[in-house]
Amino acid sequence: MPNTRIDPGHLAILLQLGDGALPTGAFSHSFGLESYLAAGTVTDEAGVESWLRGYLETQLCTTDALAMRMAATGEMPVAETDALLDAAVVPSQVHKASLTMGSQLAKLVPSALPEAGPGPWPRHYCLVFVLAAVRCGVPLGLALHAYLAGAVSSLVQNAVRAVPLGQTAGQRILGRLRPLITESAEYALHRPVEDFGSTAPGLEIAQMRHEHLRARMFMS
Repeated sequence: MPNTRIDPGHLAILLQLGDGALPTGAFSHSFGLESYLAAGTVTDEAGVESWLRGYLETQLCTTDALAMRMAATGEMPVAETDALLDAAVVPSQVHKASLTMGSQLAKLVPSALPEAGPGPWPRHYCLVFVLAAVRCGVPLGLALHAYLAGAVSSLVQNAVRAVPLGQTAGQRILGRLRPLITESAEYALHRPVEDFGSTAPGLEIAQMRHEHLRARMFMS
């Protein structure tokens, strides 16, 4: 992303939207990571980082971030983008997580960010996030970056609990992923619409398998 000065007001909005303490329920979801843990495919710091890289470069970037751009720029009407996400997010638990978190954020925005206006708000979490940000004047590139960084940070904290990893290991992962987060946000700004929904089949299968695990820490 260009090395330009960030407006302090925009930074404050993004810090609030991306705050892990914001009660959207993100801490309850692993978005498929727990299936890899149960299968023994991910067992340590390196495995968590590798999984996060794959998730960030596929589902987070080509589905969430690309939909966010299309809705925020008007490339596609918000209602159509919302419906497109309904079709693209196949695993039922992940679909439900997106809707539940979106509903929670939409309820919070009027009081937490009144400058974003009263709505109406879409159903999926990523769209509520980006529209709240851009309606407050936040540049789209920064909003995408904050969303991706917040999603990765939340999943790292969930991995710290579930693997388990130490907090220091979690911070090492976040440090190494920072350049990829920046690249992914920039990529989502320029990626063709035809790439929407491109994802890793193994990731979606793991997300589908999650609901059949005998014991679960997370809801997805």
